Amino acid sequence: METVDEKFMQRALDLALLGEGYARPNPMVGCVIMHEENIIGEGWHQQYGGPHAEVNAINSVQDKSLLQHSRVYVTLEPCSHYGKTPPCADLLIQHGVKDVVICNTDPNPLVAGRGIQKLKDAGCAVVTGILEEKGLEVNKRFFTFQTQKRPYLVLKWAESADGFIALPQHQACQISGVISLKLVHKWRTQEQAILVGTRTALHDNPTLNVRHWAGPSPLRITIDKHLQLPTTHHILDNSHPTWVYTFEQKQSQSQTHFVTLSEDVDVLGKMMQDLYQRQVQSVLVEGGTTLLESFIEKGLWDEIRVFKSPKYLHDGIAGPQLPNLVFTFKERIGEDELTIYRNHF
Repeated sequence: METVDEKFMQRALDLALLGEGYARPNPMVGCVIMHEENIIGEGWHQQYGGPHAEVNAINSVQDKSLLQHSRVYVTLEPCSHYGKTPPCADLLIQHGVKDVVICNTDPNPLVAGRGIQKLKDAGCAVVTGILEEKGLEVNKRFFTFQTQKRPYLVLKWAESADGFIALPQHQACQISGVISLKLVHKWRTQEQAILVGTRTALHDNPTLNVRHWAGPSPLRITIDKHLQLPTTHHILDNSHPTWVYTFEQKQSQSQTHFVTLSEDVDVLGKMMQDLYQRQVQSVLVEGGTTLLESFIEKGLWDEIRVFKSPKYLHDGIAGPQLPNLVFTFKERIGEDELTIYRNHF
């Protein structure tokens, strides 16, 4: 049976998700302030660089004198350091809050228990771990970035009923249905970046933006080792921030940045290091079979999402070969079947 703490923490987690796509690279955080079993304040982290969830929740409380007699629910340990905003732990202490319930502790080395300790030192009663697993799922990108020192990686493709992802000679074709297409564009709003390889960028000429859902378009990334892509292709049109990883030297343009890699390195590994340094927390990989299998072989993935269409192509480019994986989720999306696998280290 759901406890009172779980009820209000679930509400805080629901609020946190309202910041999806906008809080990044910060985590999504929600906050609920409860006084005598009633919610008197709510807030979430709405925009990177803007006020944190605790600030917005406290600002929504009409009678601030009630705060010292209230129980505050927050999905992530309140920050204890100065970043773009002052420490939220200090704000709670300043308002006399004596009772704080936390879903997840913060793995960020700048926080990492310091916020909790600061609250305890000020006389606050602190409870942690309420709906912890749900909180980890909400901020899986943030936690992976902090603990694995790389972006959260989602590999996605659509294949025909007979296992092909494209026609012969790499001709593109629409394999999945309209509803699946909308879902993919929703996914694009959820990830910070989207990545394709040279062949996909060359043959499909994708725009890699969001058109069939409301939300921010991701950073576009491609691998073009020897600068084969025509400047007339969409990915080089300077319409949106784009990074090109290459072995060549080339001057960056207004929104298109060329990142030169050495030819004697592990390209994917080096890219992950570079993306980590650039604070890119998640990448949706929509490449072709070669690129996708490279990620799979190296164990560089957190989710694999595969649409299986009822259509038959009879010939073409075969989809990636999966090792023996156990799916964690499967459902019908229109006429397609979506299967999701999770990589648990």
